[in-house]
Amino acid sequence: MKIYWKSFIIITIITFVVGSFFEIISMNNMETYNGLIKPFSIPGIVFPIVWSILYLLMSISCYIIYESNNINKKIALIIYFVQLIINSLWSLLFFGFNLYLISFLWILLLIVFVIIMIVKFYKINKLSGLLQIPYLLWTIFAGYLNFMIYILNR
Repeated sequence: MKIYWKSFIIITIITFVVGSFFEIISMNNMETYNGLIKPFSIPGIVFPIVWSILYLLMSISCYIIYESNNINKKIALIIYFVQLIINSLWSLLFFGFNLYLISFLWILLLIVFVIIMIVKFYKINKLSGLLQIPYLLWTIFAGYLNFMIYILNR
């Protein structure tokens, strides 16, 4: 398979920018987050490393779908970008507005969209679907953390 680097780079930039947009503007509120009771502590450096790996895997997966000749790729790509926006808005709800219950419900919506995306991608290209599994697992883990932070800080 020939790699069209321009397409891959554009998809990767869009994924990183959209995925982290509200995270960047919400990080001013980290003092509040640091003061929360959490079920366990994760070093802060873990999050940017994990998200960078996930965004790269997501970009590769999206690129595979984008370059496919499948007639259903448009729907799959729309789902990809919708879930990416939902992902980004979670950061605003959680970090920006400190709406822990609403952000937990929002992450459940994200999980549903990620599962739908994985199924659509898998039907088009098995590898592209499988590349999204770490993202799903991390999102489920984030949902657990979000829920526990809500419970421990009400």
